Amino acid sequence: MEDERDLSPKQMEGTPSTPEPREDGELESLRLRYEAGESLSDEEVDRIADIAVTYVKSLLSYFGETQVAIDEYDGDEGELILDVSGGNLAVLIGRHGRTLEALQMIVSSFMSNKLHFHYPVSIDIEGYKSRRKEKVKSLARSAANRAIRQQGQVVLAPMNAYERRLVHLTLLENEEVSTHSEGEDPDRRVIITFVR
Repeated sequence: MEDERDLSPKQMEGTPSTPEPREDGELESLRLRYEAGESLSDEEVDRIADIAVTYVKSLLSYFGETQVAIDEYDGDEGELILDVSGGNLAVLIGRHGRTLEALQMIVSSFMSNKLHFHYPVSIDIEGYKSRRKEKVKSLARSAANRAIRQQGQVVLAPMNAYERRLVHLTLLENEEVSTHSEGEDPDRRVIITFVR
């Protein structure tokens, strides 16, 4: 008998490793409509969410997290957000959110492979990303105010691409400062400069 650790998440669910023909046709129809720019119905988005939730739960089971709740909601940029709560999930966030970033990449890759198109699904752990987003925006505004007061530059700590983009977008309307990024990942950082 196979050891459970040797099984893929799909095998652990007891489902076949290849999609059933009906599912393939349904997902193909979704892909064609989505790529044509058509809006997906709530039922179709729910279908995508069900696939993502099932996969996330199977991944979390490898970490011993079987008693989790996953809330689904729409994000500001049209993405589907899955917010996981319950259990001891801090380990899944990791230092500076790095483990959560890796989990996000795994889920995004799985979903793109499963759907045969990229539908934006964002994974959050107990609201970490939304809290971090507000913190980065607040940091950007504070650093811009400091650059204006000092009439100089403020160099922020290294950030991932998403957070750097968030700083740039937060300060886009502020005509008193300009922003640009310098350096190479993982040490790439935003520089906020007072505009004379």
